[in-house]
Amino acid sequence: MQRRMGEAVARVARRVNEAVEAREDALDLADCKLVAFPAGIYKAMRSVAEGIHRISLANNELRALAGRFATTFSQLRELNLEGNLLHRLPEELGSLLHLRAINLARNKFRRFPEPLAAAPALESIDLEGNEIAEVPVEVLASMASLRSLNLRANPVCPDMRLLIRPLVPFELLLSPEGDVPEA
Repeated sequence: MQRRMGEAVARVARRVNEAVEAREDALDLADCKLVAFPAGIYKAMRSVAEGIHRISLANNELRALAGRFATTFSQLRELNLEGNLLHRLPEELGSLLHLRAINLARNKFRRFPEPLAAAPALESIDLEGNEIAEVPVEVLASMASLRSLNLRANPVCPDMRLLIRPLVPFELLLSPEGDVPEA
């Protein structure tokens, strides 16, 4: 067990160091068995954080994301949080002025993460495979840049399905009613 944890820590450190040394615009920490975003990364990436435009934290075991994440990586354009245990997002995520795409598929959201509504450039939201039954239609309709919302494999209630389609000016992806998991 300790050996596997040590390997995971070494993998994260190696990926962070590579991103810093190469001054890359992406940070890939997917499949690193993270249960939280390591606080040490904020310090390690201080000199290059403004240049990071894409971060993948997919397929970890994250239960929460700190507000400090959004304030540190303020130039993010793409954020992949697929396959974690998230059920809410920090309000600070709405301050990401350049965020265009976020993947929150296969997490534990029961409601639409409303901090996303404040992100002015957000074009694509993937919430496939969560536990969302109700969708804030007014909030979605106010998102001027939104082009695509994937709610497949969510238990969106039938009344909500009828109500939402004519009110939103973007591509809305829903599973056929028979294929929807129960809330």
